[in-house]
Amino acid sequence: MQRAMGLVRRCVEDYQMIMPGDKIAVGVSGGKDSMVLLRILSALRDYFPGGFSLAAVTIDMGFGMDFAPIEAFCAAREIPFLRVQTEISKIIFDYRKEKNPCSMCAKMRRGALNQAILEQGFTKVALGHHYDDAVETFLMSLIFEGRISCFQPVTYLDRSGVTQIRPLLYLTEGMVRRLAEEEQLPIVQNRCPADKNTKREEIKELIRNLSKTYPELKERVFGAMQRLPLPEWGTVPHQRSSGK
Repeated sequence: MQRAMGLVRRCVEDYQMIMPGDKIAVGVSGGKDSMVLLRILSALRDYFPGGFSLAAVTIDMGFGMDFAPIEAFCAAREIPFLRVQTEISKIIFDYRKEKNPCSMCAKMRRGALNQAILEQGFTKVALGHHYDDAVETFLMSLIFEGRISCFQPVTYLDRSGVTQIRPLLYLTEGMVRRLAEEEQLPIVQNRCPADKNTKREEIKELIRNLSKTYPELKERVFGAMQRLPLPEWGTVPHQRSSGK
């Protein structure tokens, strides 16, 4: 836990993600990534200079998932919890019958999340994207779209006035998984029909295979994003040098 908190704090400082007095909403899906993010930020707020407030917001897409354990977790740590009921699942799978639903689903979830946090008076949202997510997203853009791109550590959305931050960027997926187990965090099983059958899963498998021959593949891709050709990431003083 201490190592993970140290990496999150370093990431927050490197990219100036949190300012004193910030009101931060954490987008909580119930998966390991968002729950680890919520756990670490709830600990970090206790001694962060100037302090910040924290809330958890869950977009219920209508898959019948039980978020009661998440609500109980938040109550035990004095974190306000908001569950927003939507019909995203019906729109995607029943009405539109999307064959490749992930892109539209992500857009609808982001829209619902941004609207919810603005209604609650928040202008900053923390998302659970980690080190591996960044590498995978970069390669997905390159291979499937023919462009060099990735999400940014800090993104200001001028249409909504919301700022997205990604404090887990220095944590690998393995670290996140182990921390979720060690902390015995309540994880809600994903009931989406497309889960584990996506383009991202294809890229995960590609990276696993390439890493057998090129063990430093992820470190080099991540380092490249911190330098060029993604200048919005910036060159920071503490670059992640290990994907383990």
